[in-house]
Amino acid sequence: MVQLNYRDAKPIYEQVKHGLRRLVITHVILPDEQLPSVRELAAKLTINPNTIQRAYRDLEAEGYLYSLPGRGTFASHHISMPSRRQTELLSQFDEITSELLFLSVQKEDLCSRIEQLVKGGGQL
Repeated sequence: MVQLNYRDAKPIYEQVKHGLRRLVITHVILPDEQLPSVRELAAKLTINPNTIQRAYRDLEAEGYLYSLPGRGTFASHHISMPSRRQTELLSQFDEITSELLFLSVQKEDLCSRIEQLVKGGGQL
């Protein structure tokens, strides 16, 4: 499910967030599919439940997950409203695109890649 690297400088909760976000985006965890409980996932990864709770809370704030009181945490559908995460990613996209254009990657090649991502459901 989620792979942790204890030698990585990135905090564990960020690694958990990244791993879960990837699973939702790539539809390994399907929309409306229930995620493991905080305690269950913490036990599986042998980390503190507060770490999982923080990752779940952040992903819910970003729109990747939603919670139903007494029922658990679930994967969201595609997010249509602007979010802090979208703004952050678009900023990174602009920076990376500018660098690729500087490195003489053709506009048509970039557009083609985006089209392939759209057709592939977000995956090349």
